[in-house]
Amino acid sequence: MTAVERSDVTTNDVGVARCDVCIVGAGAAGLNALFAASQYLSRDQKIILIERRERVGGMWVDTYPYVRLHQPHGMFTAGNIKWTLTRDRSYLASKGEVLYHLEHCLDVIKRRVTVEEYYGWHLESYVEAEGIIRVSCNSADGKRQVFEAKRLIKAFGFAIMPNPPLDTSSLHVRSVSPDFCDVRGDDVRASKTPVWIIGGGKTAMDTAHTLLTECPGREVNLVAGGGTFFHRREKFFPVGLRQWWGGQLTSSVAVQLARHFDGTNEAAVWKWHREKYGTWLTPETGNFLLAWLSESENKTIAAGLTEVVMDHFVDVVDRGGVTELLFRSGARKPIPQGSWIVNCTGYLTEHSQPYEPYVSASGAVVSVQLRSATMHLTTAMGYFLTHLMFLDKLREIPLYELDAYDLRTKSKKAYPYALLSLANYNLGYIVDSVPSKVFRDCGIDFDRWYPLPRRLFGAARFMLMHRRERERLRRTLDTVRERFDTRCGPLPHGVLR
Repeated sequence: MTAVERSDVTTNDVGVARCDVCIVGAGAAGLNALFAASQYLSRDQKIILIERRERVGGMWVDTYPYVRLHQPHGMFTAGNIKWTLTRDRSYLASKGEVLYHLEHCLDVIKRRVTVEEYYGWHLESYVEAEGIIRVSCNSADGKRQVFEAKRLIKAFGFAIMPNPPLDTSSLHVRSVSPDFCDVRGDDVRASKTPVWIIGGGKTAMDTAHTLLTECPGREVNLVAGGGTFFHRREKFFPVGLRQWWGGQLTSSVAVQLARHFDGTNEAAVWKWHREKYGTWLTPETGNFLLAWLSESENKTIAAGLTEVVMDHFVDVVDRGGVTELLFRSGARKPIPQGSWIVNCTGYLTEHSQPYEPYVSASGAVVSVQLRSATMHLTTAMGYFLTHLMFLDKLREIPLYELDAYDLRTKSKKAYPYALLSLANYNLGYIVDSVPSKVFRDCGIDFDRWYPLPRRLFGAARFMLMHRRERERLRRTLDTVRERFDTRCGPLPHGVLR
């Protein structure tokens, strides 16, 4: 279908806009899908980009103001679009810098293909008939709009929403969320009462590090739940000459972990993985979410925290004139009135999307989300699934999908290794199905941190081994499906050709 300008045709006072491709979601996953789609369209064809927020950026628009990337900034982009930021390669970009770069990515893509942007619009429904997809959307002010497209990409990614403050029974604490309250602000700085950070993941580490470095001497405590370990950033992104001989390519570690994991031995893999590549500050570590933390950050946080509680927050209550933290174990802890309760609990399992396959029966609708994950990162899913869509390969190759939300609720330890096994399995099929340029243009490949000779060696090793490893990886994923009674396998024959 040739793109045309917005039509004046309306149905029941609903506007109709026509395009070649409609992409819902303007975060990193959506922009990678947009980049990939732009490689197959001419300048006179049109992509409509729909985003429920008021600007491009996805979760980065909503998240806490002191957030930083946890990998070097050059590894976070759309396609192969380079950053304009003139900082050291190892620099961890701030929220504002990330948002500026994502805007820059959109501007670069708009030089190649016509992109019409709709911000502040929500996807309501879509209907596919006779080769056309009618996408119905509404805006916050009650307007409705229909978009007619030949292809639809729903790039919801992690579907992360801002975390609200925790509800507490006590009236004598100040409960806040980093997404709505900057802990660097005057209210927190002016107060001398203790801070209790609830959570042990990246948000909690960012919040603790920010408070401890910007408010020296402040009492900061951590309620860490089951604890979390992180990839040791120095191990994956060495600087200077060590890039030639030190560190570990991320793809190499992913392959190692997938080879160790057989679908039943996540506890042993977890222990080996943590000791060899991890860093942590809590005595127990029941979580790992593919995030990085440096040893220096870890030491700063560990040295500055007043107390670490290995339990799960339930409430803050007032009893007999005493304000107490109440934990899942039943334990209670008195805290000073006026203490700050900062909600840094996880995002991943709070706002899950309903299941739908990663591709429709026609091949014209792609869904990028974790209920039908095909990779470990949604940015990679947006990039590779879009290429496969335009190459008419999505329904031909037997990619596995995994309900990652469901698996994480059932086994936090199996979750990361099943995802990495999934990524290795599916990448083996993808690399056999797309032109080599697709991989050359993939700027979100963390191996790009290393000099070209090291990357080429890693790529050659993968090409040599991926077919030999395919059956073992398939058995691992099938074991995960059977053990945890979760969706993990190829799409039904009604979807695949």
